[in-house]
Amino acid sequence: MISETDIIEMPVTTPIMTTAHAKSVEMGVLRNSFTSGEGNLAAFIGEGMVHQYLLDSGAMVSWENTYEYDIMYGDGIRIDVKTKRTSVKPKMKYDCSVSSGKKQDCDIYVFTRVKNDFSVGWLLGFMSSKEYFNAANFMEKGTIDPSNGWKVSRDCYNLPIDELRSMNELTTESVSA
Repeated sequence: MISETDIIEMPVTTPIMTTAHAKSVEMGVLRNSFTSGEGNLAAFIGEGMVHQYLLDSGAMVSWENTYEYDIMYGDGIRIDVKTKRTSVKPKMKYDCSVSSGKKQDCDIYVFTRVKNDFSVGWLLGFMSSKEYFNAANFMEKGTIDPSNGWKVSRDCYNLPIDELRSMNELTTESVSA
């Protein structure tokens, strides 16, 4: 479990924005997208922030952009980045969501938030895909999430930010899939 001090705030740099914009235009609408493609730019900014963070840590990393995963890390760890847009700095009780559509063939989920004006983002934390689905709560479309009053727009799994693992663990420990 993480604390507020584990969340990493990052500016959205011009190189991240430029690459994210190009990838967003190329991608079009993602299958199982919560926002029907409207969140593509934010999603690619989130991926770019994770990619840059891992590069800055000295890791071998490549930005892949497959349906199954977004980043190849180290010796073959497949990372899928899940991003939500926000108007405020994330709070620990906020949820990290994964669609219950076809589960992606990835080893780790990294969760990010990107401010609506694309000026800044936050690396929230990570969890192995197996751990995530064991710990997360299934939410059926149309139900009201009792923790925040949100009407669920599609079947998904939710887990509060404070139940994630710290990004520092990802870069300093031997993390296995």
